[in-house]
Amino acid sequence: MKKNETSNLINILKKTYPEAKCSLDFKTPFQLVVAVMLSAQCTDERVNLTTPALFKRCKTIEDFANIDIKELEDLIHPCGFYRNKAANIKKCAKQILEDFGGEVPQDMDSLLNLAGVGRKSANVILLEVFGIANGIAVDTHCKRISNRIGLSKQTDPTKIEQDLLKQIDKKYLKDVNHLFIWHGRYTCTARNPKCEDCTINNFCKYNKKSLTV
Repeated sequence: MKKNETSNLINILKKTYPEAKCSLDFKTPFQLVVAVMLSAQCTDERVNLTTPALFKRCKTIEDFANIDIKELEDLIHPCGFYRNKAANIKKCAKQILEDFGGEVPQDMDSLLNLAGVGRKSANVILLEVFGIANGIAVDTHCKRISNRIGLSKQTDPTKIEQDLLKQIDKKYLKDVNHLFIWHGRYTCTARNPKCEDCTINNFCKYNKKSLTV
């Protein structure tokens, strides 16, 4: 798809979802790091129900680094995969304290060196905390919509991101994630997508019957 076409598509989505924004609740950079980790294979709604008690218990990065692992596991248990997530949260907190002076780093390479932070998470952190939009966080919604519309035939998130970056004007990068997530949640759902209500169905390369996740 040409950049002018994707620009039209994005502008339509902006009008469709004017309130689209990050759904995770956070007040500090590291709180978002933690929330993004918890959101892996878990809904943002569940994360937002879990983090108030967690953030009340752990008010600083030092608190996350020093909390007993079992207590942390109990606090984040509702988000699933709690043992692995708890271990990553503690290790990540220690890395930030030891390697970055207690400040969440502002560049992709440094973020990718943190435990539990992959490229998708790093893109979210850079955008939401620092206002840096150089990439696109390819989650399940972004992947599904990109494949269905025809923006990418790839299944690997990194390759999908590269396809999208070639077709989307840089000025729209700050909007793409929010818009695709909202469109995926409310219209282009994994099962029974609401094609008849879709404001960008004229861009779609697939018939409803052939849509797959």
